[in-house]
Amino acid sequence: MTARPPIPATFLRAPTPTQNTPAPTKNAPSGKGNGIRPAPPLDAPTRDRLLHGAHHDPHGVLGAHHVPGGIVVRALRPWAKGVAVVAKGLRAELLDEGDGLFAATLPLHRIPPDYRLLVTYEDTELTLDDPYRFLPALGELDLHLIGEGRHEELWQALGARPMTHQDVAGTRFTVWAPNAQGVCVVGDFNVWDSTVHPMRSLGGAGVWEVFLPGVGEGALYKFEITRPDGSRTLRADPMARRAEVPPANASIVDASHHVWRDADWMARRGARPVHEAPFSVYEVHLASWRPGLTYRQLADQLPAYVKDLGFTHVELMPVAEHPFGGSWGYQVTGFYAPTARLGTPDDFKHLVDALHRAGIGVIMDWVPAHFPRDDWALAEFDGRPLYEHQDPVRASHPDWGTLEFDYGRKEVRNFLVANAVYWCEEFHIDGLRVDAVASMLYLDYSREAGQWTPNEHGGRENLDAVAFLQEMNATVYRRCPGVVTIAEESTAWDGVTRATHHTGPGGFGGLGFGLKWNMGWMHDSLEYMTKEPVHRKYHHGDMTFAMVYAYSENYVLPISHDEVVHGKRSLVSKMPGDWWQQRANHRAFLGFMWAHPGKQLLFMGQEFAQGAEWSEAHGPDWWLLDPSYSAEPDHRGVRDLVRDLNTRYRATPALWQRDIVPEGFEWIVGDAADDNVLAFARYDAQGRPLLAVCNFSPVVRHGYRLGVPAGEPVWQEALNTDASGYGGSGVGNPDPLKAEPTAWHGRRSSVAAVLPPLATVWLRPG
Repeated sequence: MTARPPIPATFLRAPTPTQNTPAPTKNAPSGKGNGIRPAPPLDAPTRDRLLHGAHHDPHGVLGAHHVPGGIVVRALRPWAKGVAVVAKGLRAELLDEGDGLFAATLPLHRIPPDYRLLVTYEDTELTLDDPYRFLPALGELDLHLIGEGRHEELWQALGARPMTHQDVAGTRFTVWAPNAQGVCVVGDFNVWDSTVHPMRSLGGAGVWEVFLPGVGEGALYKFEITRPDGSRTLRADPMARRAEVPPANASIVDASHHVWRDADWMARRGARPVHEAPFSVYEVHLASWRPGLTYRQLADQLPAYVKDLGFTHVELMPVAEHPFGGSWGYQVTGFYAPTARLGTPDDFKHLVDALHRAGIGVIMDWVPAHFPRDDWALAEFDGRPLYEHQDPVRASHPDWGTLEFDYGRKEVRNFLVANAVYWCEEFHIDGLRVDAVASMLYLDYSREAGQWTPNEHGGRENLDAVAFLQEMNATVYRRCPGVVTIAEESTAWDGVTRATHHTGPGGFGGLGFGLKWNMGWMHDSLEYMTKEPVHRKYHHGDMTFAMVYAYSENYVLPISHDEVVHGKRSLVSKMPGDWWQQRANHRAFLGFMWAHPGKQLLFMGQEFAQGAEWSEAHGPDWWLLDPSYSAEPDHRGVRDLVRDLNTRYRATPALWQRDIVPEGFEWIVGDAADDNVLAFARYDAQGRPLLAVCNFSPVVRHGYRLGVPAGEPVWQEALNTDASGYGGSGVGNPDPLKAEPTAWHGRRSSVAAVLPPLATVWLRPG
């Protein structure tokens, strides 16, 4: 080993001496005489492994140990000029063994329980607790559960945890790296020197541990791992609860001090099953909703805005730490850390708390399908495939250049299942929208013949992923009452929202999700709306087909960020016609969407008909709502419509109480393709109806006869998307419509209504 250059002592961190620091006495051994002898020398392989970060048990070499005739104390302190052991009645100088090793045999019968190290550097002297005098700070039960892949609170066992251990304050560092020859923790507390703090292996679970006294909150750290081939790699902590602001990527020791004030919300959020409750979602990209705001600044603005518009929930695009902002959070490196771009984990809790106190639920996008290849994160974490599949073909995601998790490995499943629980329990998240479920479920997803291997039954289903999703959903629903899981799943997989213990026709148990995104409805309805009205009659089935399968799953109707980027245009810009017709189509579509069976999700900016595509660089065009921009209610009118849609939706059980049963829906007229007209009734649990009528043609239809449910003599408008206050033409039915004994649409009575152009009208009894 070459000699180390001197290092400025100002770069070293040491704990502040306390009143319990033992003081040496005048007559204490000094290291010269008094029976102090050289320590038995380390054999060359042991010394080499220790100095190269490849020793599995540094605590067996360093620290204090009994030997014949005394106690050997050995310390590894690179850069030090000298090291002494100090305790009550004791000061003993250790002998320099070279390469930063200091050791001596002390003439003692027992190890002083509270001894410390007095370390002398070039121009300073520090008194430190010896990390290698401490017993493991991780219990046997934790290790057993980790080994079984069943530790549901994995974040409590792995990572960096400030704690008091053997009456000393410090931080326990633990990491799962079963293929490593050795692991060292490095950080600003040891000048990022990998020699100083090697960790010990705790046995067959593959967990490495060290307790570092004096290291506390705010410390930066990483793990330096010695791979099986002897090379080294520096990695961020997979379990880090806080990270540096990208592009920096060190992990940060963190402890929460947030005091929750949402007890009322948490107590009542599960009072009613989500599929029988009002559920309209405002999807938000936090970093660009109003660019430059922190979590705490968002807490001052976002809850009030969402509450004013009447949404029941927000859905946050991924908040877990990610290195590239342009991925919008869908390429995660820090699965347990909210992105530091907007603040600390406690700051994020403050935002969730504020939303809850405003009566708004919080759904979070969760990305267990893949992870990026950054060489400081999860990829080949300990020198071999660990979180990713062992088979490189299975590991490589064909679409995104990322790596797929190995769902068949119990520790990886545990990492992800515990992560889902972590966000719900630690951050009070009310729902997880699971991204890219289809890419997980199929072995042949985006792969050609010959690029994938069938499962053991000869099929294309990824049985490991199925088991993982079932375990995740079952665990979250068991541990977190009131939480809902939502699948972004774009295929016809049977039983996405069926209970895991119920087997379907395909032989699989249900996946156990609470809701599923209805991608078919979204694609079909947008395809229809982009057509010129004169051509819509040829595509009428696009608007009705969703009811063929509407009760196969519990659905969310999503108009998400994916539909307003990459050249797809914003929602209003998809619509045909001039500016007035585009806005009218936009409003009519929203009225149809809010009345249709299923829950609603709308991406930010679409609530006021933003014309430009969304960009994470600048977010929504809020200036469009400024009255000085336009005196006309074109954008403000659409926003007001969304507010009224949510208000009436929440007040009308017919629109949400029976979303998942056929008894909640009835076609009035579904085949009026030539007229571009749709009409249907929704019913609540008491059979009270609401009638939705959509006229997707640009002409006013006077006296349009509609069959109506029996027993309701008078109908009146509950909502009209063509109202002048919304920017419409003001055509409608200001007076109540009286049911007439004229049979129509298979019903005994009917009304003759005025259908405004490019509009949706809701009619209610009364």
